[in-house]
This record gives sequence, C-alpha cells and structure tokens, in this order.
Amino acid sequence: MALRIGNSTERKRNLEKVTRVLFLSILACFFVMAGSPACKKGVEEEADSQEGVIEFEGVAKIGVGKYLYVPEAPGFDIVIQGQVESGDASILVDKEVRGKGEFSPERPSILVANSIDVKESGRNWRNVFTKTEDVTIDDYLETKTREEYEILKDLLFDQREGWEGKGKAKVYGSLFKETVTVGEEQKEVYKILILNDKNQELGTVLVDNLADSALFYTKKLRLFERFWFYLTIKDTVEWRIRSRTSELFHADVVFAGLF
Repeated sequence: MALRIGNSTERKRNLEKVTRVLFLSILACFFVMAGSPACKKGVEEEADSQEGVIEFEGVAKIGVGKYLYVPEAPGFDIVIQGQVESGDASILVDKEVRGKGEFSPERPSILVANSIDVKESGRNWRNVFTKTEDVTIDDYLETKTREEYEILKDLLFDQREGWEGKGKAKVYGSLFKETVTVGEEQKEVYKILILNDKNQELGTVLVDNLADSALFYTKKLRLFERFWFYLTIKDTVEWRIRSRTSELFHADVVFAGLF
C-alpha cells in the first residue's frame, strides 16, 4: 500500500512538473510575441528622444524677454529666439499655449522653441511664433562659469576694498524695486539688499542693468525670497551717500539663482 501510494505520488509530481513546464513555455512565447511591438515602440520612442524634439502644452505663467515658463513642461525653461507677434514672451502670460522645442545635453534645462501656438475661442489655435534664426543665450550662466564669481562676505560701508577691484562677484540677498527721483523725473530702479548667513543686512547694491534671465528666475522661483546674484561690479557709491544709506556700489546683474 505504501509503495502504491509512493508510485502514485511520484506520478502526480511528474505530472505537475510537466504542467509547470508547459505553462512556463506558453507564457514565455506570449511575452516574446507581445514584446516585439513593445520593443519596436521603445526604439521609436528612443529615436524620437534622440532627435531632441519635445512637444508641450499648458498655460504660460511667466514671460520675461525670451524666457517663458509653462508649468506643464516641468524641468524646462522655454527660450524664444525672435519676436512673438508684436512683443516678447511676456505677451503669452496667462494664455494657453502649445508648441515644439529642442533641447540639448549641454543645456538640459533649456528648451529652445521651434513654434508656439495660442489657443483662441473654441478649439482654434493660432500660430504666434516660428523660429527663423539661430539661438543666442548669452545671459545664462553655466554651473562651471559660476565658479568664476567670488563671494563677497562681511561687507562694511566704510571698507570699499571689500568690493572694489573684484570685477565678477556674487552676493546673497533679496531683490526689490524702489521709486527714485532723478532730476525732475521719477523712475523705478532695482536694488539688492545683501544679507550674511545670519540674515543680517550688510548693505545695498544699486542695479544698473538686470539680465532677463535673472529677473525670470526670481519670478519663477517666487516661493523663495532670497537668491545668489551674480554681478559685474561697477562704480562705488560716493561716501556722503554711502555713509547715510549703506548703498555700496553699482553693478550689472548677469544671473540669479538658488546657488
């Protein structure tokens, strides 16, 4: 009896093995057959990606000069080289847009727009931009280039050697706009309040020129109030004004960011 049970058990085990083998074979064939088109699709997608063309569609939230920010195109700052109808990227703010752009491994966060359409009433789209010229991005500092800018620390209004002769430098602080009187006219100017690592005020920079990329990033990163500003230092403020206002020097802001 025990032997018959043993033989029956053995036959049952062999049958189970055969069944498992057949099942695995059929399953393998299914994946091979199904995998062919999937692999083909993957290759096609990879080929499209290698071409570097990306389509985007969404509502434009920030536009400064040639720079456009569309939240639905995460990870990219869209660059528009040329005129958008009668203006620049700012005329697209709060409008629903779609378009195509190219990116390159050298600047993975930049998407150069090839074309942009604006959605009008109903389902109609109207083309407002088509690239017709080469792209020039001369106000975007690469990470490696930023290393050339010296950090200004422990600045004092009565120690001009802290900034004079530095040329390229960077300061940490906040950007603000102020209305000043020049002659008989009033105009708005940008200034930077410099802070140290303890958030103590060290002085103020008078901004003569603010690059579009710098203003764009301060608006895009609006959840942050303080940035690193990359400067080209210019003239020192006169002593009689500097001692009264702590305005240290004039500068051109070439870039701004969180690092």
